[in-house]
Amino acid sequence: MPHATTSNITVHPIPPRPGATYTIGAELHGTNLSSLSPQDEEVIKHALYTHQVILFKNQSSLTPAAQFAVTRLFDPLATSYGHGATLDAKKSILHPDLKTIPSQPQVQVIGNGFVPEYEGLKDITLKHPHHRTFHATPVTEKDDRNATRFYRWHIDAALYDLDPPMATSLLAVKVPRTQAQTLRYDDGTGDELRVPRGSTVFVSGETMYDVLSDADKAFARDTRVVYAAHPYIWMSGARSRSTGLGMVSEDRELSPSQLPPIDVDKIKTLPMCWKNPVTGKLALQIHPSAVQKLILKDGTVVDDLERVREIVYRLQRPGIAPELVYAVDWEEGDFAVFNNRGVLHSVTGSFLPEEVRVFRQCNMAASQLVERSEA
Repeated sequence: MPHATTSNITVHPIPPRPGATYTIGAELHGTNLSSLSPQDEEVIKHALYTHQVILFKNQSSLTPAAQFAVTRLFDPLATSYGHGATLDAKKSILHPDLKTIPSQPQVQVIGNGFVPEYEGLKDITLKHPHHRTFHATPVTEKDDRNATRFYRWHIDAALYDLDPPMATSLLAVKVPRTQAQTLRYDDGTGDELRVPRGSTVFVSGETMYDVLSDADKAFARDTRVVYAAHPYIWMSGARSRSTGLGMVSEDRELSPSQLPPIDVDKIKTLPMCWKNPVTGKLALQIHPSAVQKLILKDGTVVDDLERVREIVYRLQRPGIAPELVYAVDWEEGDFAVFNNRGVLHSVTGSFLPEEVRVFRQCNMAASQLVERSEA
């Protein structure tokens, strides 16, 4: 019997919530993620780069090995976890948030609460990131159950030595269902939106670029970003803006002498704008918390950290307006994959210790460089 030459997978864009204008997100139906044909793989890859975030329902039985295989579709030569050994550095701000699955080290367990046993891990306590540990001015204790913030807008990337993963996947294993929260920007604008508790939120880097003025678009296309060495250790003493979009400048970053040994050849200098490999569209892709310097078109280096952060914030802040934020309302068995080189994302929410939540995350350091925009 001849093999099928078409896929049974269908792609269904997710309508934005009332009043929102974001254009990302699609649900894919008719998939068996454990047994994909070449045609299925092409549909999935095209859907990811077209819709930026794709969602598969009812995937509770997906194994860590299968999750790794699906995530690797977008970079078949990638093998190692996106943060590499830096994950184990005790001073890293990422260290408390992730537990590595022994049988599949590219897959991490994240969540909240005590879990007696899961995928070879025993007696683990997961800690949902709370903005009070990272922001300069947190929501008050009194408001904490009802109000939340964007914890940290970011790209999944080590940003030192290793190249940013092409895609990240998230599997919702256990999801406590509780009331929604009001997400506050607390930046004087009055901006806020209602989100499911613990929602992962996304914004399109392509939209973030598209809403810029022509002059700012030219600036973004021509400017390169120099990231700090060992950025997640470097920023460990610093604190974030209330929007989760970059850091407050208070001279709290660690000095080079307080960091692990630095190999200057491993410091990452990346373009501000990254090109979509399928559509050719440009995305403004900057990890605002890890930025240290800017290199302008004429070679001028902007190394005043406060000024660098102000420039980046001015460019990125319009792109996280409430109407542009896609907030995922997780259900158990949801499996999402997102274009890590085309969106920014953030954790939100707070949970009580007894509200146990378990997710699996997977991404791999890329085997290919970021595709640079042409000025």
